[in-house]
Amino acid sequence: MNGANATVEFGVTLKTRDGRSVAFACGPEERMLDAAERQDLYPPAQCGEGSCGACLAYVVSGEVEREPSGPSALPDRERAKGGVLLCRCRPLSDVELSAPYDAAMIRFEPEPERDAVIEAIEVLSAPMRRLVLRLGPGRDGGTGVDFEPGQYLELTVPGTDLTRAYSIASTPNWDGRVELLIRLQPGGRFGTWLNETAAPGMRLVARGPRGAFVLRDRGLDPRWFVAGGSGLAPVLSMLRRMAEWGDPQPARLFYGTWRPDEQVCQDELTTLQSSLPGLEIVRTVANPGTEPGAEPNPSWAAGTGSVVNALSASLEAASRQGEPLPDIYVCGSSGMVEAIRAAAVKAGLPEDRVFHEQCGGAVG
Repeated sequence: MNGANATVEFGVTLKTRDGRSVAFACGPEERMLDAAERQDLYPPAQCGEGSCGACLAYVVSGEVEREPSGPSALPDRERAKGGVLLCRCRPLSDVELSAPYDAAMIRFEPEPERDAVIEAIEVLSAPMRRLVLRLGPGRDGGTGVDFEPGQYLELTVPGTDLTRAYSIASTPNWDGRVELLIRLQPGGRFGTWLNETAAPGMRLVARGPRGAFVLRDRGLDPRWFVAGGSGLAPVLSMLRRMAEWGDPQPARLFYGTWRPDEQVCQDELTTLQSSLPGLEIVRTVANPGTEPGAEPNPSWAAGTGSVVNALSASLEAASRQGEPLPDIYVCGSSGMVEAIRAAAVKAGLPEDRVFHEQCGGAVG
């Protein structure tokens, strides 16, 4: 590239779901997410490596160059609709994009960074931990923690490059308390640190909140939630917010795990059923034995099988009975998310009423 062309920049316009637009300049050798953040625009993003799908947008006009990304982050169905990942996309002309989130999800300054002190680490099951943090004062000196239920924090162990993102299970509050549910991945660096080294009183660095997996205001349409494993965390935050605000939408939770002992937060869910009238909980276990391949455990009285099948059956029943179809919020593995989306579409639910976030994709 010669000197004259080295300064060429294209205009990128990002139009949000609620009709607002932001614009920034981006060179042909620069990724769009990097260019936006260089100009103090921070759209929803997470991994920055093309593996999570959080920075999804759709090309309305213009030419772009896509870099390789994980198939679960940008499935063929999204690519066919013009989907791109801002962290893996460069402009070849002026570009207009549409975003699947509202303008409120875009920040105009770097995400807040706060000290976080570990208050408690609780063993919920063999692979699951509850991590309770107390955040230090923010930029304004306040101790409160404000976020939209469904969002996540990025945690860093001081003095290391060990950084991971985890969804918040608690709700916004004035005392800075944050609750996270963390699944220990085999060989995961953060999980190993949490399990073997971390202790109350130790400090972390917390950045955020981040993410566009949040509740939508769609009137009185029912809300169904689907959680797999640690995907319960953002869903728990959403349901807790609904209970705090007295939201009137009928709610149903489908909670699927591999084994009965992985069904965590049962006391919290029971409390929610008391404070959120009409909340139904459908629990499923893929293998009700205690180990993969074990004989069924007769003490497990809830559903056996796939959470996807449980959702499909409920959608079919609602359709037969003439009940309104719900908005669906799903958080779990990429395979579960895709299967839930396919089941919802098959049942006649428009794709834009299935809101999702993947979890467990990165080694924790």
